[in-house]
Amino acid sequence: MKTTEHLIINSPYEKPEQHLKYIREIRKFELVEGRRPAGYIVASEASASFDDPGHFIELDLVNKIRERVDRWREAGYPGITSITKQLLEHWKNPEREMKLFFCQLEAIETLIWFIEAPDSERQGINIQGDGSSFQRLCSKMATGSGKTVVMVMLIAWQVINKVTYPKETKFSKNILVVSPGLTVKNRLQVLYQANLKNYYQEFDIVPSDMFDRLRQGMVKVINWHKLAWETEDQLKRKRSVDKRGVKSDEAYVREVLGEMANAKNILVINDEAHHAWRFNPKAIGKYTRERDLKDSAEEATIWIGGLDRIHNKRGIMKCFDFSATPFYPSGKKVTEDVLFSWIVSDFGLNDAIESGLVKTPRVVIRDDGTLTKEMKARFYHIYNDDEVKADLSRKAEPHDPLPDLITNAYYYLGVDWLETLKRWEGKTETPPVMITVCNRTETSARIEFAFNRGKIRINELKDPDKILRIDSKVLAEAESKEEVLDITGEDSENEIIRSKKDQAEHLRKQVDTVGKVGQPGENIQNVISVGMLSEGWDAKTVTHIMGLRAFTSQLLCEQVVGRGLRRTSYEVNKETGLFEPEYVNIFGIPFTFLPHEAGKDTPPEPPKPKTRIYVDENKKEFEITWPNIIRINHIYMPKLSLDISEVREIELKPEETPLRVELAPFLEGKPDVTKLSEINLADEKVEEMLKVLRKQRLIFEISRDIYEQVQPTWKGNREYLLMQLVKIVGDFIDSDKLVIKSKTYQEDLKKRLLILLNLNKIVQHIFGAIRFENTQGLVPIFDKEIPIKSTSRMITWYTSKPCEITKRSHISHAVFDSSWEASEAFEFDRNKNVTAWAKNDHLGFVIIYVYKGIIHKFYPDFLVKLSNGKMLILEVKGEDNQQNKIKREYLNELVQAVNSDGRFDRWCWDVSFRTSDIQDIIEKHSK
Repeated sequence: MKTTEHLIINSPYEKPEQHLKYIREIRKFELVEGRRPAGYIVASEASASFDDPGHFIELDLVNKIRERVDRWREAGYPGITSITKQLLEHWKNPEREMKLFFCQLEAIETLIWFIEAPDSERQGINIQGDGSSFQRLCSKMATGSGKTVVMVMLIAWQVINKVTYPKETKFSKNILVVSPGLTVKNRLQVLYQANLKNYYQEFDIVPSDMFDRLRQGMVKVINWHKLAWETEDQLKRKRSVDKRGVKSDEAYVREVLGEMANAKNILVINDEAHHAWRFNPKAIGKYTRERDLKDSAEEATIWIGGLDRIHNKRGIMKCFDFSATPFYPSGKKVTEDVLFSWIVSDFGLNDAIESGLVKTPRVVIRDDGTLTKEMKARFYHIYNDDEVKADLSRKAEPHDPLPDLITNAYYYLGVDWLETLKRWEGKTETPPVMITVCNRTETSARIEFAFNRGKIRINELKDPDKILRIDSKVLAEAESKEEVLDITGEDSENEIIRSKKDQAEHLRKQVDTVGKVGQPGENIQNVISVGMLSEGWDAKTVTHIMGLRAFTSQLLCEQVVGRGLRRTSYEVNKETGLFEPEYVNIFGIPFTFLPHEAGKDTPPEPPKPKTRIYVDENKKEFEITWPNIIRINHIYMPKLSLDISEVREIELKPEETPLRVELAPFLEGKPDVTKLSEINLADEKVEEMLKVLRKQRLIFEISRDIYEQVQPTWKGNREYLLMQLVKIVGDFIDSDKLVIKSKTYQEDLKKRLLILLNLNKIVQHIFGAIRFENTQGLVPIFDKEIPIKSTSRMITWYTSKPCEITKRSHISHAVFDSSWEASEAFEFDRNKNVTAWAKNDHLGFVIIYVYKGIIHKFYPDFLVKLSNGKMLILEVKGEDNQQNKIKREYLNELVQAVNSDGRFDRWCWDVSFRTSDIQDIIEKHSK
């Protein structure tokens, strides 16, 4: 049996290749090849036994969809628009500065598949909804896996397509986003295109030439309380003289949608969508937690009922749900929560742990004290201990002593927290954080009292200024009050509402900024919560969690533990290609349905020290600006020529060209590999087709594709242009620059087949050669919305890479990828011929180039302003190769285009091949 000592076993950027499977008979996790099926865990009757994680239930529909999306992806996404194709290529570009996780790409691909793939792709896929007249599709993504970025991708895909194809009803440019509370609503402000910290730019989601179309979409983010309406009974109970009655659907929709009130065909995004479900009132009497269900049912009714009213008047095109735990109560047992039936993709907590997207949970499973009757450590599920449950379930005063088991558990966890604090000292600016999730307000008051009075003997945890006690219901009430403020018509009632809101505001600011430098919550190290911590809570410094409540379902365990799983660093180990593990230690939460690392005595490692990289407004004099060029139009010579002897070779490799595919019948979501059939492009059936597609026809096809790229700026006779291109292409095809080393493919028929299957590669290769040899003028085309970019537009970011404070740069620090870069940066700060400079990191100065028929992005290393007014674009290269030479051709073209425009300072460019040449390069261009 294959095992591993580590839980991070997959790359965050690739499809998972293996997973850990629990073998009940030997109580171990086996390392299994292949991806984990989509599914979830339900507790079994034997779950009280030691380390029994319950039953794994596969999501057959999701697994079927996953296989079809895989095949659709491999086939090149048939059916999608050209806009969608451009976005997917942009998101999947291997040279992206901000790489996207595999789970993010798969989630958006699945939604695109549902909307754009041919109908035949979805044959046999039946999505059972919740009874709504609008369709809901749910993306299940673990906390910390980046679902906000997926929402941004979703909005960009929909809006840009709708603006481009305004009559296409499967797209919308009006987006309503509903959140479960103010914490999440505030976090979702990054969805607004005009926000300076919007995710579209921060994560490079939209190519610069598409941003003006993105801005034409309307995004509105609301708290679910905004959807509330007053019923007739509620109005009757009010003492207000306002007797206008219940709002009509039209009035209600206009009030909720505001500036989007006239929009139709609205796209809805529900964040933390497990709050949005249709409630069956007949189930409430059977439910174990009747009071909790009433609270949840009220929220769910308002949320879904509000969307119903919007749909009735304006039409909801689609409703996209996002949740890590898309369950809703069954109305029966607490352990029988029901999973949404409209889930279409799944990247669960197990997958996120194994890909390193979240911290690795470590659970106490053994101790040298008394074991429970289930042979578990008593710290494993503390609340269920016979000595604890009755004590914590009663009304008690803050000074009432806690059971010894709880005090001892805090002592153990506190000692471990203290070791973590010592390890972090001098390496981080904020302390590690311990969080407690309690069953009731009295329990949280007792715990706070115990810490403040030193009953838990860790002096460093006594400081009341660093303890934060949260009553989630107080926060929730304040959020609902904010939504109804100023609409009651009663001044006295409004004053009370404002008072409660003000009381909660400081608390919320502390809660939302735990672990954030310079914010109200930066020094908090001990968070004591009644009920759940707010969803959207993104503190990354949580290292220890204590659970003091009943945990009776996967939903609860995952939600509580998820509050402490956000990582601090996303840097890949260069040797393994994996993220380094970060840990959170857990007491009191029965977490056996997931693998966890246990039995390690070492406390969690501190997050790597991070430096804030920001625009230093005190150094405004060193600001650098540059034209934001989205493309360059070429003015061609009236007569085209191409020196074939100077053109680079292009090799066509049969082994890299798909010539044969196998098909199999698809039954019940599985291919029957015993009934394979084959399509072979190299067999006799294709020969007849190729005989018709003669060599001259291939030359014409290639010439026509090049013509379409040259023609828009061609000033001469268009027929003459095509004639010239046919001659050039024919000469190239007959030359030794088209290399096919396989002897089999030297014969005419197979050679034509290979050319046909590599047509775009040949087109781009010849077009590039023609373009560079026949251009007599360059016209830069600027972005309409942002024609000029500047260092002042850089968004603040953090890094643990080596960096140094700069002197002559508008950016606070220069981040170094090598000692070579560091030495050159130091030279810029002291060289008399340099007036300002910037490392091209997160600045967005990018050059698009084509290599082997594929679009790539090139980020030159430095922008240097010289004392003679020139702008030097400098690239640092240790070794040279053909691709780097092509990058420089496009860089040279950009420099020429800027200089030909005449409205900017002179530009120049150079390459540093060794550390010793930087002074000579600066000197050369300063003359």
